[in-house]
Amino acid sequence: MTEGETTALRLDRRQVLKWFAATAASTQLSEFGFAAAVPVVTAKGYGTDPELMKIYKPGDFWPLTFTAEQRKTVVALADVMFPEDHLGPAASTLRVPDYMDEWISAPYPIQQKDRAALLPGLQWIEGEAKKRFNADFASLSEAQKHALCDDICGAAPVKAELKKGGAFFSKFRSLAASAYYGTEAGWKALGYVGNISLPTFDGPPPEVLAKLGVEQTVK
Repeated sequence: MTEGETTALRLDRRQVLKWFAATAASTQLSEFGFAAAVPVVTAKGYGTDPELMKIYKPGDFWPLTFTAEQRKTVVALADVMFPEDHLGPAASTLRVPDYMDEWISAPYPIQQKDRAALLPGLQWIEGEAKKRFNADFASLSEAQKHALCDDICGAAPVKAELKKGGAFFSKFRSLAASAYYGTEAGWKALGYVGNISLPTFDGPPPEVLAKLGVEQTVK
């Protein structure tokens, strides 16, 4: 199986997560502090299992959401969180932005709640980038991107005036991580080998048994 085939399967598999009651959620999200209206999704869920022999393309189930400018921001921010390094490829290489676009475009309550956080949040971080550096977020230098993100990532207490950005960053990071670590490359980054057969099973390590105060009795 090629990397492209693996990625495509991942995106299809995520559709299963979207089978919730087809009810429109609120277009505002007060818990994130954003009051800006979010465009309402008018698409309806497909309601039944997809045809497993058919190859689906992005947008086949419902119209996707991100504009070209929003997508640039999503790609840049996702790659700040998950850059290409010794652990694995960048988030954009693994199509994390595609996953996020599919997710917030789905016409179900959980996804629509996340939509109401992400879209105003993208607008917020663009505004903050222009205010600080007079440029859009994707055009910032790596140092400038990190300086902005460091203020809202939660590693240190987030200032009161940046709380909206902090809530957005947390939600964005959660969705990006769920996409990234749902790939084979993400598993490798975690050191996860998956469900594989073992030629032998030697039982728990002696240090674990000693710590628990138990003995291995199964041979």
